[in-house]
Amino acid sequence: MKQATIPIFVPHAGCPHQCSFCDQRCISSTAVPPTPQQVRDLCRQGLQGAQGRFDRIEIAFFGGSFTAVAPELMLSLLNAAYPFVRAGSADGIRVSTRPDAIDPQRLDILAAHGVTAVELGVQSMQPSVLLKNNRGHTPQQTEEASRLIRSWGLSLGHQMMTGLYGDSAEGSLATAEAICRLAPDTVRVYPTVVLRGTRLEQLYLRGDYHPPTLQESIALGARLLRRFGQEGIRVIRMGLQASPQLEQNTVAGVYHPAFRELCESRLLLEDVLTSLKTKAPPPQKISIRVAPAALSKMIGQRRCNIDFLKNLGYNATVSADSSLTGLRHAVELL
Repeated sequence: MKQATIPIFVPHAGCPHQCSFCDQRCISSTAVPPTPQQVRDLCRQGLQGAQGRFDRIEIAFFGGSFTAVAPELMLSLLNAAYPFVRAGSADGIRVSTRPDAIDPQRLDILAAHGVTAVELGVQSMQPSVLLKNNRGHTPQQTEEASRLIRSWGLSLGHQMMTGLYGDSAEGSLATAEAICRLAPDTVRVYPTVVLRGTRLEQLYLRGDYHPPTLQESIALGARLLRRFGQEGIRVIRMGLQASPQLEQNTVAGVYHPAFRELCESRLLLEDVLTSLKTKAPPPQKISIRVAPAALSKMIGQRRCNIDFLKNLGYNATVSADSSLTGLRHAVELL
């Protein structure tokens, strides 16, 4: 199913905490919440470009703690977007919010105004990591909010971060396991980026915070993709959306506009290596067939996967096979 999203950013609005890593104004490239008229204009513009080209069109309020804003602001934004759902022009509204800003009263309002999906900023399921980064909520609140969203018949999404202050790869994998037990429909994975003006920048400049390297984050991201895939949980985003303002304000950490592709490339290489364990040892000539959309991922950035296999003694050729889909592949000895 081809889905279009009409993104509307509500930066930093409603959040009662200042997380160590957070600068929503920089991430969303805007400083103030939109007006209802701006919401209507954005919806019309988005629908004009999407109608007839996609199977599903969704209006999405991103960037802030939507259900924690002043009730009159939340209602004004919903009332501006809901008529497009009621008229059948859009299929639903998606909102992102905090686990501690979900309760039956708020869910009643969301459900009555065309909201079909709620994403929770989980970030971590490790209590110590949440505390060190001033998240202001607990894993138990994430569990309760997830249960409530499900009981209202809404689609559940989780957002997690890797490389947080005080976290580790093992901690992120434990968070992923906790998320799998809650069985959300979707997950977003964001490696931590150190932004100017944040507490995390101070920790980094003092030498108290050491962000993971890109290669470490790719290896972890590949493991997360595999684990969520095993549970049938769709990973709908990996890494922050690229923007000039984000690039200008990034001090350190993992920011790469093609982060997901790098993780999927690593997954493909690992799967090929697993396949080769059951075949003759090197040196060997091998042919790797992949789905057309995965061709560049299998080759790897700057041919890194081909070079890696070559260093192991495998002379590999890669070709597209239209009978394969997704990240499926086949390995043959030549």
